[in-house]
Amino acid sequence: MEILSTIFSVAFLAQVIRLMTPYYLGASGANFSERGGVINIAIEGFMISGAFCFALFSITFGNSMLALFLTLLINLLLAGFYSLFALKLKLNQILIGVGFNMLITGLAKFFMMLIFQSSSNTSRFDELPRLEFLRIIPFVGDVLSDFIILFAIALIFISNFLLYKTKFGLRLRACGENPEAAESSGVNVHLYKLYGILLSGFLSGLGGIWLASVQNSYSDGMIAGRGYIAIAAMIIGKWKPVNIFFACLLFAFFEALEISLQIVETGFPTQFIQMLPYLITILVLIGFIGKTKPPAADGVPY
Repeated sequence: MEILSTIFSVAFLAQVIRLMTPYYLGASGANFSERGGVINIAIEGFMISGAFCFALFSITFGNSMLALFLTLLINLLLAGFYSLFALKLKLNQILIGVGFNMLITGLAKFFMMLIFQSSSNTSRFDELPRLEFLRIIPFVGDVLSDFIILFAIALIFISNFLLYKTKFGLRLRACGENPEAAESSGVNVHLYKLYGILLSGFLSGLGGIWLASVQNSYSDGMIAGRGYIAIAAMIIGKWKPVNIFFACLLFAFFEALEISLQIVETGFPTQFIQMLPYLITILVLIGFIGKTKPPAADGVPY
């Protein structure tokens, strides 16, 4: 009964919204890239770079907003580097993504040892500023005062508008469905694919920044596969912003449930509770894989 009263509470709902944030930012980033026809499984790596660079810059400069700006800049540069392999050299996009994930993970470990003399975590720093005037709202004020969470919620409408109501979205989708036809219509296909990759680096980096900000530090393994779960949410959501949002809510629900189960001490083995979000991901993928249809030219070098 205690766990049921916990689940059906405003505090639990607020926790689900908070935990949904990095998933939806990462999944939206992957969606923009794949809508342009480029598979980007380096979302995990981009989230790691976002979290680590934000921690590094926050500790170095003591200014979280400056750290936010510099980190996003670094992630855009990394995304540009990714596009060099995917668009210019036309290498296998799955292999590029795997390589980037391994490279960024290794670099984060290396610089953490080099700068902080620790293989586990950095020093602590201040989180990003809050929108204090929203904190007075009962129950959900703490969640709504976080501007990255608000941006993640607004991103549902922004993504939908960009993809389906603007010339940019029409051309991006055309590049992902039929790049030859798009080019014959005068669309610079490589440029739009680059836009998709840059958006994926920007949004997934923001997801990593949020995680580091709320935990006030960067620790090794803190992303914990969220980048891969974000990609799974994109597939389950059939590359549509609203559907992706609900898929991310599903994963966030089970992550919040995992936390609640550990607090109320239900007697379940801790290891089983901790693997619950990942188990659900696999089960949902088994149910949905094969029933979804990606953009026709997704992953095809052009």
